[in-house]
Amino acid sequence: MGDPAGIGLEIALKAWSLRERRGIPPFVLYADPGAVAERARSLGLDIALVDLSDSVAALDCFGNALPIVPVPLAARPVAGRPAAANAHAVIASIEWATRAVVAGHAAALVTNPIAKSVLYEAGFSHPGHTEYLAGLAGILTGAPILRPVMMLAANDLRVVPLTIHVALKDVPALISRELLVQTIEIVATAMRREFGVSAPRIAVAGLNPHAGESGSIGTEDRDMIAPAIAAMRERGLDVAGPFPADTMFHAAARSRYDAAIAMYHDQALIPIKTLAFDTAVNVTLGLPFVRTSPDHGTAFDIAARGTASPESLVAALHLASSMVTARARAHDGIRP
Repeated sequence: MGDPAGIGLEIALKAWSLRERRGIPPFVLYADPGAVAERARSLGLDIALVDLSDSVAALDCFGNALPIVPVPLAARPVAGRPAAANAHAVIASIEWATRAVVAGHAAALVTNPIAKSVLYEAGFSHPGHTEYLAGLAGILTGAPILRPVMMLAANDLRVVPLTIHVALKDVPALISRELLVQTIEIVATAMRREFGVSAPRIAVAGLNPHAGESGSIGTEDRDMIAPAIAAMRERGLDVAGPFPADTMFHAAARSRYDAAIAMYHDQALIPIKTLAFDTAVNVTLGLPFVRTSPDHGTAFDIAARGTASPESLVAALHLASSMVTARARAHDGIRP
């Protein structure tokens, strides 16, 4: 459900109402049924809701009602006013839904936006959804999680930030040949297994302006990024760069790669939010299951207005479904 004071409940309701028109794959919402019903009333949405004990029965009722696995909230949510009292329920909704996916009761996990500042008051110690899900996946499956990797995906751009929620001044020290090699491996595997691209082309952005100009504007591109790219090319991967980031994202450049790796948060997110603000999807690579999310926040400022667009959630649901299908084909040895 994400934070119940944000737009998560609203866009989930709107996505369900678009199920037939947009061919949305069946989903079940882990949330407080009373909160969902109240939000529907406040939005003037006449939507039938049905409570389920688990996600398995959702297929039988999705066409006629929005299926909900109840996750009780401690306090009545008020749109636009996040409450720390509900933080434990927000975390529980993520955990319970993840357990359903790991158990095979659901095909993929789609998460609505959370407010980390609210969760921190309940003892949440992770930088975000991505890191929490990696830890949870390791606990539930017993398998080591190499490293979760965030990808932002839209129709004509898939981009991965090498470093995410860190201060810009800390980025150069965090970049290493090992980190980049590991990230390229995870992205290449995901492109083959979950996006159906048999021979993925990966472009890598430089850190410095003009990709360092042979070391005259910083040495990171020459000494760390270029050697990592060369090492991956020696392994047979189609990896190119480092490219000046300011010329990597126009239409002609995007046609030459299937995924791009950027060095820091805004270098990756500015182009995709410019090109696909309402339809980009946040994808976590490197997990033992498929996880997607809308590429936006809780939007507390508009949560009570009824104007939130469900487009990114709709895209996240569709992408999760297609990734599951691609995984199944890869598992069965069917070439894309």
